[in-house]
Amino acid sequence: MSTHHGILLHVVFSTKFRKPCLGDAWRDDLFAYIGGIVKEHKSTLLKAGGIEDHVHLLLRIHPEFAISKTVQLLKANSSKWINEQRKLTGKFEWQRGYGAFSVSQSMVDAVKKYLANQREHHQKHTFETEYLGFLAKHAIEYDPQYVFELEIVR
Repeated sequence: MSTHHGILLHVVFSTKFRKPCLGDAWRDDLFAYIGGIVKEHKSTLLKAGGIEDHVHLLLRIHPEFAISKTVQLLKANSSKWINEQRKLTGKFEWQRGYGAFSVSQSMVDAVKKYLANQREHHQKHTFETEYLGFLAKHAIEYDPQYVFELEIVR
């Protein structure tokens, strides 16, 4: 028997301390670059979305790779690209961690629409509220003190 797979994931991660630094002028270029990384990892970027402080990716991933390895590769290479392209004046970093949520094939169009409408969505909801909503919707237990990195200002 042949091996077949259709593993769909909605992956979410934010900028370090959720700083709003992903520029409108180059965010689509970032998504295109991420699409190339995904393709080299035997996966497919079906849709990307986000605003200044976070990204959402709808991925069809390859079972040969662990989800954590795939996301690590995406974050490391995309942050390197942002820094090499000098998109920001300081050093860019993603926040530690990520969310990865399973998506059924029947929900792909709805997720694509959701990702396409991030700007409108975030006029009413913060990233924090959105992310905690994903955790609740997927029945994921968490300790609130460890969900988001907080910047300590002295």
